[in-house]
This record gives sequence, C-alpha cells and structure tokens, in this order.
Amino acid sequence: QAHVVESGGGSVEAGGSLRLSCTASFNAYSSSYCIGWFRQAPGKEREGVALRHSGGRASYADSVKGRFTVSDNELNVSNNYAENTLDLHMDSLKPEDSGLYYCGVKLYVLFPECTPTTARYSEFDYWGQGTQVTVSS
Repeated sequence: QAHVVESGGGSVEAGGSLRLSCTASFNAYSSSYCIGWFRQAPGKEREGVALRHSGGRASYADSVKGRFTVSDNELNVSNNYAENTLDLHMDSLKPEDSGLYYCGVKLYVLFPECTPTTARYSEFDYWGQGTQVTVSS
C-alpha cells in the first residue's frame, strides 16, 4: 500500500523561501520510478516543477531553474518496497509560484519520461493530498 504525504507549505512574501517535504512509501516492483513535485494554480492544469528519477537524476521546469532545488534520501529499498523523502527548496519566490503543490510517484518509468516537460501527471500512480504555497507581492 502506498503512502505519500506532503508538508511545509505556507505564505511568504515575494523574494522569500520555503521548503516542502514529501515522504513517500510504495511498492516499487521495479527499481525504476519517478518521484517529484507538481503544482496547480486555480484554473490551470497541474504542471511539473521538479522531478527525480530513481537513477538519481533530477530535472526542473524552466520557470524554477536556479531558484528551486530538490534534495532526497532513499531510506530503504528492500523486498521491492521503497521509502523516499524528497524535499523541495524554493528560493526567490514569485507570486506566480503560488498554488497547490503535490508530490507524486510513477512506477516503471525511464528517466526521459521523468522530466517536467515529459511527465504527464495523469499517468502518475500515487499522489499526496497537496500543500498550499502562497506568495504575496
């Protein structure tokens, strides 16, 4: 059974920083999976922000490059059960960064499909409940 939980959202002024945390545990079945952060603003589609492949490579949306970074810790992979934490460090925040931030996991995926431009949120297997980020100008 999978569990994905986000935390760390809040309100901040433009130029400020926030850190979001995602704790995900799931049956990996294979060693290849994608875990990452998406966000959704009111009236807009969910978009990829920062994703990391199980092979270790991370990728970022152009709109956040140089401002957002992810740090991760693969806690345990045994008997095909994976536990990960994926923190999203957000600096120099802008009002357009506001939205509901979700952490998602997709199984059986190669790195080329684990980038903000290629990953389709509708194909992700597990999601957290989301955490709100509000950046005021």
